[in-house]
Amino acid sequence: MGKDDPETTALKKELDDLIKKCQEDQKKQQDTTLEEACGSLPDPPKVKMTTKKNLKGHINKVNSVHYSGDSRHCVTGSLDGKLIIWDSWTGNKVQVIPLRSAWVMSVAFAPSGNFVACGGMDNMCTVYDVNNRDSTGSAKIVRELLGYEGFLSSCRFLDDKTLITGSGDMKICMWDLESGRKTTDFPAHAGDVVSISLSPDGKSYITGSVDKTCKLWDFREEKARQTFFGHEADVNSVCFHPSAEAFITASEDKTARLWDLRSDQQLATYKPPNSNPGFTSCGLSLSGRFMFCGSDDNFIHIWDTLKGQHNGTLNGHENRVTSLSVAPSGMAVASCSWDQSVRIWV
Repeated sequence: MGKDDPETTALKKELDDLIKKCQEDQKKQQDTTLEEACGSLPDPPKVKMTTKKNLKGHINKVNSVHYSGDSRHCVTGSLDGKLIIWDSWTGNKVQVIPLRSAWVMSVAFAPSGNFVACGGMDNMCTVYDVNNRDSTGSAKIVRELLGYEGFLSSCRFLDDKTLITGSGDMKICMWDLESGRKTTDFPAHAGDVVSISLSPDGKSYITGSVDKTCKLWDFREEKARQTFFGHEADVNSVCFHPSAEAFITASEDKTARLWDLRSDQQLATYKPPNSNPGFTSCGLSLSGRFMFCGSDDNFIHIWDTLKGQHNGTLNGHENRVTSLSVAPSGMAVASCSWDQSVRIWV
């Protein structure tokens, strides 16, 4: 069937009509808006964060950053073919890990701090043991997870024994790291799975995709619990709310959004007042009140999630902000950019 095939066109129209009907039914259930419900709340203070450390060491675009569970160490992956583990308190490099492929798109730090994982255009996920070295003195490769028909776009550790990945072949895979075997492998979206966020209670996760949708999954099932429509372009990043009952998204359609799991719908849309950038990444403060979004206008934009107000920007990067990670303690934000630097904001 070609793209302009009459049957395909009819099916697409039917699907669009069904989505519209669902959205209309959702609207009927709304008795108020988030802004109306939170209108009486006092305005929050302006977020005053500055660059505490500007970490330099990469010599090409830095594509991904992720904090360890200790809120001190973070790992970054760059197109210079290196992973760097940083001590974000001192600004020192703890380890530099040379990669077999420079095309790294995603990195992950195990909550324990014992392992890091990365992957990208090499169509596999490589896991390194931070505490053990190989003959060259670099962190030892403990697993090379193969079997992807597309690039690896997202990975997250559940614990030291389990890893979940999303990839360009539209699949979600779960891996048992002790045996190196895939325990789950299923098609999840109609486009690349570009972002994964684990729920605070560890029972579910959210995925964001190039197919413009987000989905909620239970770890025990291979069928999506909920699908969220609304974005008009790629969903580049998803992040669970600390309450585990909502999540935020950052999209290529130049909006960031807040979604509620219980009412199965979008609660708010966020746009900066004076610019119109696409968003690459997102994160939330420990309370969930403040939302951080990295963008292609070189800034990290901040909003008050409840009142929908733009709270300011974090300025310092000189090129597109590609990824950000909020420390588990809530005390800092790490961001990385095409300007080859990594910044720690406090």
